[in-house]
Formats: sequence, C-alpha cells, structure tokens
Amino acid sequence: MTALSVNLNKVALVRNTRHLGIPSVTRAATLCLQAGAQGITVHPRPDARHIRADDVAELAALLKAWPDREFNIEGNPFHNLMDFVRAHRPHQATFVPDGEGQFTSDHGWSFPADAQRLRPLVAECRALGVRVSLFMDPLPEAMAAVKAVGADRVELYTEPYAKAWGQPDQEHQIARYAAAAQAALDVGLGVNAGHDLNRDNLAAFVKQVPGVSEVSIGHALIGDALELGYTATVQAYLACLRP
Repeated sequence: MTALSVNLNKVALVRNTRHLGIPSVTRAATLCLQAGAQGITVHPRPDARHIRADDVAELAALLKAWPDREFNIEGNPFHNLMDFVRAHRPHQATFVPDGEGQFTSDHGWSFPADAQRLRPLVAECRALGVRVSLFMDPLPEAMAAVKAVGADRVELYTEPYAKAWGQPDQEHQIARYAAAAQAALDVGLGVNAGHDLNRDNLAAFVKQVPGVSEVSIGHALIGDALELGYTATVQAYLACLRP
C-alpha cells in the first residue's frame, strides 16, 4: 500500500497569524499519526512563513515515539534544508528547487544542469543515513541521471495531473506519470508523488502509476480536515490508497 505522509505547512500558516500557538502543529501531527498516517512532512522555507525551526525540532522529537512512521523534511538544499537534515537526521530529505520567495513549488530539478551541485549534498545525506528524494517533473529520460547522482527516490510533481483531472487531457497526463514512474523503477529508484493530490484524483493516480511508495499531501488534506476533522480526513485519504 502506498504510504501517506501528511504535510503540516498549512497548519503552521494558520497558527502564525496570531500569537496564541493554535492550531498546534504537533497536536495535528499526533492526530494524523493516530489516524494511521504513515508519515509527517514539513517544508521549512527560509522566511519561516509557515513551518519554523522549532516546529521541526518538536516534530523530530515526536516522531521518535512513533518508530514505525517516517519524518520527511523537504526544501531547497542550497537554502536552509541541509541545516535541518544535519540537526535532525529525518528518514527522508526531499530536495526541491524552489526560490526563497516562491509562492509554492512548481517545477522539478533539471538534468544534467543540476547534477554536479546536487551530487555532494545527496552523498552527505546518505552518509547521515537519510534517504534522498528529488522533486522531479514526469520526464522518463531524466531518471537515469537522477540515479547517477546517488538519489534513492524521485517525488513526481503532480500539479499538471491535478489540473488535468476531469479534463480532456487527463489520460494523456496520467500516461506521462506512468511512463516516468516506470523509468524510475527501471533504474532502481523509488517513486514518491505530491502536489495538489486530493480525495478526487488520488485513487486513480496510485492505481495507474506503477510503484508509488509514498504520497505527500498537505493543502487539500488540511482543507478537508477543516470540515471533517483530522481523523476522518486521514482515514478518507488512506481509503483512496488501498489496492
């Protein structure tokens, strides 16, 4: 079964609008884990507009009480990500090529252009015992190069698929992702996915895209949780992931 990692950035974003400490990021993580989520994801950006350094430390401590669950920290390794990886040694570091003021992640790494500068940072993470996933567009021809820099997985950037959901382009997009995932599997990479996946489009994605180990979902899941609560929402997403 594909694992569900819940991205808590939007919980922190709401919390940061006041100085009351609510909603609690660690409480949200606990409720999601209790509901069956297999992991927690955070993306601490340099401007700390949502997840902050102390959130990362508190979540790292919390996850130690859940040894069968995973902590995934994502971000740009040329900004602040590596500081968090060195300090907390999460299960997985997802390298994302976003700019410091970028609204949200909207593209993957470029190969061969980014290969040389990524290679030593990938090697450092792996020496720390941290699995590395690279945020990638669904380009089958890039997967061998990702493997060559030492990464363990790719996270396929799924916004184009989500935008095409229910549109004439839907089948074309899912075919692109299936081909990219198969290319990744063929060279020995694991496959993750994330960005704008939701309760409507998730089940079809994991059914048709081979070998998806993990999906990281934040915005839609937290939006659903505002109406349904964390427990019911996590369970609904897990239901989408069952074979």
